[in-house]
Amino acid sequence: MNLVNHTSVSLCFSAGFFPCRRSLPLGRRVFLARSSSLRFPAHEVKHRRELEAAIGIVERACRICADVQSSVLSSEASSVEKSDSTPVTIADFGVQAFVSFELGQAFPAIPLVAEEDSGFLRENNLVDSVVDLVADKSSADKPLTRAQVLDAIDRGGKNAIVYENKPATYWVLDPIDGTKAFLKGSGALYVVGLALVVEGEIVLGVMGCPNWNDSESFQSTTVVSNALSGAGIVMAAHIGCGTWRRRFQDGRQGGSAEPSDYDWSRCLVDGCLLASQARFCMTDSAIWESMPLSPFFSATTDAAGDGSGKSVVLLKVWGGSLTRYMMVASGIASVFIIRAKPRIPIKVWDHAVGLLCVHEAGGKVTDWAGAELDLAEDGVERRIIYPAVGVIATSGKIHTQIVEMISVSSSTG
Repeated sequence: MNLVNHTSVSLCFSAGFFPCRRSLPLGRRVFLARSSSLRFPAHEVKHRRELEAAIGIVERACRICADVQSSVLSSEASSVEKSDSTPVTIADFGVQAFVSFELGQAFPAIPLVAEEDSGFLRENNLVDSVVDLVADKSSADKPLTRAQVLDAIDRGGKNAIVYENKPATYWVLDPIDGTKAFLKGSGALYVVGLALVVEGEIVLGVMGCPNWNDSESFQSTTVVSNALSGAGIVMAAHIGCGTWRRRFQDGRQGGSAEPSDYDWSRCLVDGCLLASQARFCMTDSAIWESMPLSPFFSATTDAAGDGSGKSVVLLKVWGGSLTRYMMVASGIASVFIIRAKPRIPIKVWDHAVGLLCVHEAGGKVTDWAGAELDLAEDGVERRIIYPAVGVIATSGKIHTQIVEMISVSSSTG
C-alpha cells in the first residue's frame, strides 16, 4: 500500500543505501548520511518513504531536545508536574509539535497517537515557550504560528481520533521517553521514539538517544555507564529488514568526521542461552526482589557475577523503557522486564517502537504469560496495552525459559 505521494525529508534510498545529504534552508538544515553500510533491499522495503522521513524527523527532534536540555535544568519555569505526577518539560511538547507537524505535512492521511495534548500547556502558560522552541525548526517556508503548534500537538492527543475496533494505520510517538532522565542531565538516557503501525502491524520504528555513545564494548557495568553517555545514536528498524544504528549527524563534529563514521551497523541481540547467564535491566523504580525471577536468582551489579551460577547480572542505567529496549536490541542486556503497576495503564508509546527493534534484532517481546502484545486492545484510541502482569523483552533463545520460570514463580507465590 502506497501511503504517501511525497515527503518533506529527502533521505532517499539508492541501490539499497542511505545516500548523500542535501542542502536545506539555514536554521532547518538536516544532517543526513553521506554514505552508509545499511543495505535494505529495495524490494523488501515496502514502507521506504515512511522510514526515510521518520529517521530524519527523529534526528531533528533529538536536536531540539539537546538544545533545550540545559535551559530545562536551570529554569523552574521549564519543568512542571502533570496531574499524574510525572515530570514534563517544554521539550516534550516541542518535540510532539515538531514531529506531528512534519508527519502531517508528509503523510496527511496517517493519524498520530502520542503522549501529550495542549490542554496542559494552556493551563500552565507554556504555550509561548513551546512556540518559541519549534517555530523555526520545521520544514515549512515560514515559522510555525501559535495555532499551528497547538494543532500539531493535539493531532496526537487523547480523543483526536476513534479507531472503531478495526485494523488501523497510524504513527505512535513518545516525544521523550525518560523525561525524568532528561531532567537529571548527564549520565541519564532519554529517547525520542516513533513507530508506524499499518493495519494493526508495527512495520517500522526509529529511536534517537542523544547521549548514547555508539560503543560496542560493554564488558562491565562501569563500561556500560560510561559508554551510554556519549554523542548519541539513532536506531532504525523495518519489518523483515533488521535493526540498524548509527551515530547522530547533528553537525557537532564541525564537518570533520569521515563519511564512514556515520555508517550504519546491524544490531543483533546477544547469544545468551541460559537465564542464569543473562544480563537483566529493569525500570529505575523496580527492585529485583519484586521481580518473578527473584526466587530463582539473586542479582549483582558485578558484571563478572559471583561465580555461583545463582546470581544474574543487573545493569543499572537511568532511563526510560525505550532505553532498555535499545539495550536488548544492541546486545548489551539480555532481558528487559517490567511489571505493570496497579491503576497505572501501560501506554503503547512506551513499547511499540522498542518491540519492533528488539524483534528485528533477533529477540522477542511478550507479556509475562508469553502472549504477544496487542496494540489494538484499546479499540477506541489505541493508547493503552493490557499485558498479563507485565512485559518481557529478551534476546530470544532464553525467552521460553524466562516465561516458564515466571509461570512457576506465580503458581508457587
